[in-house]
Amino acid sequence: MKICGHRLLIVEDEPLLRITMADALRKEGWVVDVAEDGVKGAALFEQHVHDLILTDLVMPRLGGMDLLKRIKALQPDTTVVIITAHGTVDRAVEAMREGAADFIAKPFSMAQLVVRLSNVCSVRILREQNVRLQAQLEQRHSYSNIIGKSKPMQEVFDLIRLVADSDASVIVHGESGTGKEMVASAVHFNSRRRAKPYIRVSCASLPESLIESELFGFEKGAFTGASERRIGRFEAASGGTLFLDEIGELPLTFQVKLLRVLQEQQIERLGSNRPIDIDVRIVSASLRPLEEEIRGGRFREDLYFRVNTVAIHLPPLRDRRVDIPLLAETFLQEFATDRMREIAGFTDGVTELFETYAWPGNVRELRNVVERAVLFCRGSQVTIDDLPPSLRGDAPEAAIGEPARVIPMQKAVLGAETEAIRAALAATQGRRAEAAELLGISRKTLWEKIKTLEISVD
Repeated sequence: MKICGHRLLIVEDEPLLRITMADALRKEGWVVDVAEDGVKGAALFEQHVHDLILTDLVMPRLGGMDLLKRIKALQPDTTVVIITAHGTVDRAVEAMREGAADFIAKPFSMAQLVVRLSNVCSVRILREQNVRLQAQLEQRHSYSNIIGKSKPMQEVFDLIRLVADSDASVIVHGESGTGKEMVASAVHFNSRRRAKPYIRVSCASLPESLIESELFGFEKGAFTGASERRIGRFEAASGGTLFLDEIGELPLTFQVKLLRVLQEQQIERLGSNRPIDIDVRIVSASLRPLEEEIRGGRFREDLYFRVNTVAIHLPPLRDRRVDIPLLAETFLQEFATDRMREIAGFTDGVTELFETYAWPGNVRELRNVVERAVLFCRGSQVTIDDLPPSLRGDAPEAAIGEPARVIPMQKAVLGAETEAIRAALAATQGRRAEAAELLGISRKTLWEKIKTLEISVD
């Protein structure tokens, strides 16, 4: 049985049934209180916190319906299940309208009772999980989760606050790794559309031949292989937000169709001539300034004005250096917690290096560096030695005018794996099980890589 709490109150005026139910449910792990009528049941409910109430409908002094109303007035989230004789099923249905979770008709077996209560508890658990997940989702995408105290980032926060609850089209500009998608999701999850879908489309990864079918959908038989109807991303985002990441990568031929859709707020699935109304807010992002793409003839100016009601520019990390320590500390705590490590912070040398490094990969690169540092860290603080060689200056630089030495990809990957495994083994004093857990791989995989890469574990 799935127990949704630990304390249950049985209110039943038939002594034998009351005792039998109490014994059966105690065996299932419940702490059970019992009452012989509604008055005593109400008194017990006020004295203790009960996760579930199992009450007869017809009882002397205070009936189950009145007890239900009293319970719901005091604790609306309490789960109440009604027990009823066959002749009072209509009243039991009425009780469910008043907030009862279920009703069980007499006579019933104890096995039936356990199953029904298990089902009720499963529904309650799912409902509570959904509430928690929704709260976590909204918190995760809140603009307060975009970290930064610098003036440029405060201006970004102000813009999000200003435009989030409107339907204005928003375009987010910024270098790779600056967090454009986080801003797009923050716009959606702080808007009145937050309860509706948020659909992300990577325009750069869609093959040109599939763009129209992916965004607009298709009917069965529209083309070879279309064995059933499929709705597109626009329909999937109905009532919510469609995020077009790297919109500048869309081919010109499709930009014309997209412009028409945005103007008319209608789409047509491939293989159909029936227009479908849509209600979708467009948020887009571009790595390159679209003004340059327009001048180069690669982006339509009329589409640009349609998607660019409000522009949000995300500064590169090198232009918001005051945020680097805050970001690094946040990532450190995140990864240390995930790996159950106690790491107090960074040494002064690491902090200075972070603040002077150029960060060409922006926030994404900083996050990856901190994640790696947590993996390699052997003490209570992250040191210079825990950082990648390229960051700490160990990697040889090519002479001016000479091309950098190119390492074959396979050799580079094997070198990185070897370095990671050696560090994990050193951090765990050679204990392979702990090293495998630290690396996030199975012991069998670790053993095979040690053998393949000829890593000494002495």
